[in-house]
Amino acid sequence: MSNAPEFSVDMDDFWRDPYPALARMRATAPIAFVPQLGATLFTKRDDIFVCEKQTEIFSSHQPEGLMTTLMGENLMRKDGDAHMAERKAIFPTISPKTVRDHWKACFQADADAILDELVPLGRADLLRDYAMRLSGEALKRMTGLTDAHWSEMDSWSQDMIDGIANYIGDPEVEARCKRATANIDAAIDAMVPVVTDRPDYSMLSVMLQAGLPMDSVRANVKLAISGGQNEPRDAISGTIWALLTHPDQFKRVKSGDVSWAQVFEEYVRWIAPIGMSPRQIARRHSFKDIELAPPDRVFFMFGSANRDEDHFADAGRFDLSRDASKHIAFGAGPHFCAGAWASKCMISDVALPSLFRRIPNLRLDPDEEVRVGGWAFRGLLNLTGVWN
Repeated sequence: MSNAPEFSVDMDDFWRDPYPALARMRATAPIAFVPQLGATLFTKRDDIFVCEKQTEIFSSHQPEGLMTTLMGENLMRKDGDAHMAERKAIFPTISPKTVRDHWKACFQADADAILDELVPLGRADLLRDYAMRLSGEALKRMTGLTDAHWSEMDSWSQDMIDGIANYIGDPEVEARCKRATANIDAAIDAMVPVVTDRPDYSMLSVMLQAGLPMDSVRANVKLAISGGQNEPRDAISGTIWALLTHPDQFKRVKSGDVSWAQVFEEYVRWIAPIGMSPRQIARRHSFKDIELAPPDRVFFMFGSANRDEDHFADAGRFDLSRDASKHIAFGAGPHFCAGAWASKCMISDVALPSLFRRIPNLRLDPDEEVRVGGWAFRGLLNLTGVWN
């Protein structure tokens, strides 16, 4: 076990709002062992930025980890050549060029179709009916599981991220995760002959064309669903909420002083949808007088790094005037999120400008309190908007 100072958290409080505890850690024990999580947490931005690149020490290869045992060994749980080989295999799907020339038009068509249905209604749960649905439709296309319903994408994603964050070992959470992965396997089996006969830009198609083993194909499709649904869903809904509750900031967007890309970058800094990334210590290592050794677990807390006072003044404030370029919401090393370009395009080029263009008088339902939850994955739980 590492000799990092111990820092206890109340898990219910940590789920509701992890930021006060993370701020205390940054101030008093920036590298701390949290017994409730059985892991050593790194909370400072520069420490994470340096250590995440040292994959020979802070290894992503975790054969006994929750993600591997529940979802299979995907590229996120591999390092070095093995990681890069699978990353290269999916690149034709998620490259900036493919996103720009192919997926952007798909995202826009889906957003327009959804808004055509929503605009006449005058009110909607924008988390479920817009952010969740748009993310699900996009993910169906990008994974190749086009026979699935968008709501299945969301439920599968939620069940898997609950499963891989189930550090307290709740058996019902594990069972839901296993049901989701079995359903995804069935959906993959149904689409393999389709994309084999008619290759396209989807992950399933390009991985099969690259000759990846079927176990790797399955694991990487599950990875894409687990992160590729909740991150854009939570960033879309969260940014809508942030703008509507910060009218002074929103005014700067409406005037053209701030771009939608800047809005996106500041939101994912302020509330990182993916709040942490786990690592396994591969060999003995000393960092800032903290001794680490196998089989210690380390959590790189991206959500904490993005509120590090050394880089972001008044970090708890949503502020579109700040330089958010040093945020690490998508990671900082070789495991930088492969879907980052697609996410940025979907959210800042399509989802946000399309919504506010079609519903310029959008406001929050004054009778509903918006709730936010999570620490490993963090996002809104509800968001009712009204207009007309």
